[in-house]
Parts: sequence; structure tokens; C-alpha cells
Amino acid sequence: MKIENKRILLKISGEVLGGGKEGLDSKSFVRVAEEIKEIHDLGFEVAIVVGGGNIIRGVQSDKFGIDRATADYMGMIATLINSLYLQSILEKMGKITRVLSAIEVKQIAEPYIRRRAIRHLEKGRIVIFASGTGNPFFSTDTAAALRAIEIGARYFLKGTKVDGIYTGDPVKDKRVKKYTKIDYDTIIKNELKALDASAVALCKENRIEIIVFNITKKGTLKKILLGENLGTLVTK
Repeated sequence: MKIENKRILLKISGEVLGGGKEGLDSKSFVRVAEEIKEIHDLGFEVAIVVGGGNIIRGVQSDKFGIDRATADYMGMIATLINSLYLQSILEKMGKITRVLSAIEVKQIAEPYIRRRAIRHLEKGRIVIFASGTGNPFFSTDTAAALRAIEIGARYFLKGTKVDGIYTGDPVKDKRVKKYTKIDYDTIIKNELKALDASAVALCKENRIEIIVFNITKKGTLKKILLGENLGTLVTK
């Protein structure tokens, strides 16, 4: 399936950016930036949502002894840190990049304004959306789905360290099977953890197809956009 619509929303998990560990992993950031540069060079309009799980997750609030809302806000700031790091690397590669934050931090990022984001994309700039939706209790998957709808993207590509959606956890159980294609309702009904249910529901309602793939494998993102059937396609 070759992707004809040139405007895409790419979600990158914090786990990928951290290299599977806590903190910032420079090699992982550079590797992801190279993948993004490659598809941008092909003429795709690229918008990105990054997770913050390599620094802190809101669902870890009990671990830190704080309330969930506070932990979620801390997680949003973590996505901003990741966004600024990714922006810096992309600009060193010659790519004009803008970070738009749902939480106002005007000294370091532009506030999220839908029309401004679209204009940046039209001018050929890479846009990174930081701070999720700006609200606690919403995942960055949901933020990615929302931004995809707002900017008119046809596809929501989720880059993880796993090559698609499985019937279970492929790390814990080698007997699980991979879906090459799956419908929105099956993900929600079976409570598959590869995607947040709210994000799936938003994409279903707005006819946005989702592709879950392994972004740590060099060249996979480009191959998908050029028509290779890699990862898992979520559609109606």
C-alpha cells in the first residue's frame, strides 16, 4: 500500500528515544532523526508527536508518591525535553524544524496553534508537537491521533521497538501471532496494549489509518511510505 497523501503524523515512543532505558540516548535520537530526514527528503510533510516514557510516565505516579495529574504534567514536560533534543539533531542535519507545545513555554517553543502548524508543514518545515494534549489523563497516543485529525493527515504511523501488533506480548510470550491487518474494533474489544483505546476510537471516527511498526530497524519507515507491507495496518 503506497501512501499517496504526503502529510503524515509520526508518533515516536519515549522508550525508543531512550534506547530501551531511562534517560536520553544520543544514538537513538540520531538514528530516529536519520529516518525522519530520509522521508522528508522524499517530499513528505512530517509532523511528529514524541512520548516521554524514557524520562517519566504519568502512570508511575504511585511510584513517585504523587498524584496522577501532577505526574502527567511532568510527563508532558518530558515530551518537551525530547522534542527539543530531536529538533536540535534534525537542524544539525539541515532540516528546519519547529516545536509547538500544548503547554505554553514561549521562551523555548511556539504555542500550539492549528493553523500555524499547518502553515509550517506547507512551507516544508518539520513540526514536532510537544506536551501531549496539554491535559492530564490523556496519552501521547491520543495526542497523536488528535493532531493527525487537526492537521488533515491521512495516516498515523506509530514507531515503536516492536514490528507490529500481536495477539499478546511478543516479549513475554513467543507463541503470540502478529496481525498484518486489524480493524479498530478488534483492538478495542480485545484490549490490545499496542495502542491506546481512545486514540483508536478517534482514528476510527475520522477515518485515519494507523500503521504500527519498528522504527529502530533502519529504513523501515521509508519502505512503508513507498508501499511495502511492513508492520500492522489498522483500518476499518
